[in-house]
Amino acid sequence: MNKLQTHALPHLAMRVLNTPLLIHRQKLDVILSVLSDRMGIAAPAIIGPHTGTFDQLSTDQASDAYRIDRIAVIPVTGSLVNRALGLDALSGLTSYGDIRRSLDAALADTSVDGIVLDIDSPGGEAGGVFDLADRIFSARKNKPIWAVANDQAFSAAYAIASSCEHVFTTRTGGVGSIGVIALHVDQSQKDAQEGYRYTPVYAGQRKNDFNPHAPLSPDAQTSLQSEVDRLHSLFLATVARNRGLSEDAVRATEAGLFFGDNALTAHLADAVGTLDDAVLQLTDVIRVKRAATLAPRSTQPSSRSAVSSPPLSSTTHQENPPMESPTPAVPESGAAPAPSSANPTTDAATTATNASLQAVAIADLCMLAGMPERTADLLKRGVNIDDARRELLLIFT
Repeated sequence: MNKLQTHALPHLAMRVLNTPLLIHRQKLDVILSVLSDRMGIAAPAIIGPHTGTFDQLSTDQASDAYRIDRIAVIPVTGSLVNRALGLDALSGLTSYGDIRRSLDAALADTSVDGIVLDIDSPGGEAGGVFDLADRIFSARKNKPIWAVANDQAFSAAYAIASSCEHVFTTRTGGVGSIGVIALHVDQSQKDAQEGYRYTPVYAGQRKNDFNPHAPLSPDAQTSLQSEVDRLHSLFLATVARNRGLSEDAVRATEAGLFFGDNALTAHLADAVGTLDDAVLQLTDVIRVKRAATLAPRSTQPSSRSAVSSPPLSSTTHQENPPMESPTPAVPESGAAPAPSSANPTTDAATTATNASLQAVAIADLCMLAGMPERTADLLKRGVNIDDARRELLLIFT
């Protein structure tokens, strides 16, 4: 460890201890174990399921954002902090400020059509994360923003992921840990064993709260619990807004971890797939939307059938047959038949375009409802977009 990192340790300890954090508990124990080796505080035992994914502190700095065709990929890795302040190399830290700068750059770049956050983080500091989450949520109206838990998006990292329009998780990936934690280290017994006795002299009743050389006072514990509860309420409200869930539903997760398909069942993720899957499907969505926007007005589906950025299966367009053309109305008795089109080829092309757009819209609805398997049946029966929406809504009522 270099001189800069050694001098940074007390500052890091101040940001970890007696402070509410949005971080996976086992990662917090790892950080404390590193601090204990160098600062003489008690080292926690690192045990429990999935411990292997948190068994060391990475020294790799986060990679810069990069492009895959017209999609910007922004890595969100390691422990998350409001400001890095030279600590990056110590623990693979990523700052919320760096993430926001990469996001703003991608939003301003006219050659970028969409953004994917590549997330592998156990979470981190509470300070700054909700402002970043609000920024991502607001920016979705400018460009589509998706996220991939690749493989971890826990706590503060999940606050970020949930702010995106669509959340993927890899088969081994996990999301959740929607909770807040704070730790106080009481090392008074260790001080006594080593012959030390600390006597604080202070003014102001709360000035000596969280003194590590004495047990945590009841008033200090009440104060810390109050702040933990406040941040937890903010966390619940943020995820509920982002995911379209009730706060009670988010609270019911009890800060648990959800992996693979279980994340979909808990409505904390939308699809199981890799980063490549997310980039390809986002590219497909953008292409379909652009085609619909550029199509003649008479061939576009009505605004009632619009869907907000749902994912498209990479096989949707190959598997879904075009819808049948509507049967012409029979003229009333004695009425002159309607004149035939002067250009039957143009009429056929228009009908095919309408059918194709209807098929895409129905596929989008089924995916958004979490039932992509119903697409083929609806198209086979020739159901229009409004009837398809009603059928899907009936399932949830």
